Amino acid sequence: MTQFKDKSFQIKDSAKDDFVSVALLEYPVLQTADILIYKADYVPVGKDQEQHLELARDIAQRFNHQVGKEYFILPEPLYTETPKIRSTADPTKKMSKSAGEKHFINVFAEEATIRRQIKSAVTDSGDTKSGLMAEGVQNLFELIKASGNTKAYKSLMDSYNTGMLKYVDLKQMASDSLVEMTQKFIEKKKELNADKKKLKDQVKQSSSEIRKVAQQTLREVKDLVGLLNVS
Repeated sequence: MTQFKDKSFQIKDSAKDDFVSVALLEYPVLQTADILIYKADYVPVGKDQEQHLELARDIAQRFNHQVGKEYFILPEPLYTETPKIRSTADPTKKMSKSAGEKHFINVFAEEATIRRQIKSAVTDSGDTKSGLMAEGVQNLFELIKASGNTKAYKSLMDSYNTGMLKYVDLKQMASDSLVEMTQKFIEKKKELNADKKKLKDQVKQSSSEIRKVAQQTLREVKDLVGLLNVS
């Protein structure tokens, strides 16, 4: 599994005595259970989770074959227009909180923190093949697109295609776009925290409804494999 391998390499590269928990290896199976128990048609994931979803499909298909019935839906990935966001400190790697503060952007961070992080973002390391966009530059474009600022994205892309793009402008727009987007998250969080009881009631109500779906799936699965359902 991708995350298990990434963590193993991180420990190897840092020469630490840490270990990779078996929970990280088992996580994709638990993720599969969460998906299949609700019979999801589509699952919103990033590209790094594609391998996990493929495992879920394999398990569902294996179960269907064993019971002789197309019971479980084979879930399909549902990607956004920006399925893979990279680290601003190292655009050859994915954005990851576990890799450290420099490698992810906190959507609840203060404006100054976000601007400082984008200002120090890697753009072109100098080893990009001719005719290709540097991964760091591409990543900043992806961040602008992910923030929903399509107008700025298209304008800066035109500048890039004509050879007129300035990295300082790209970083400035990436900062502005992210700050505008994250400010909405911060305000929404404040709104939710202002009435926690209402939020807890909503969670409780929705949990009650989805629990019924999960219980029904479990009953049907037990029937299919010949296990006793105890009321």
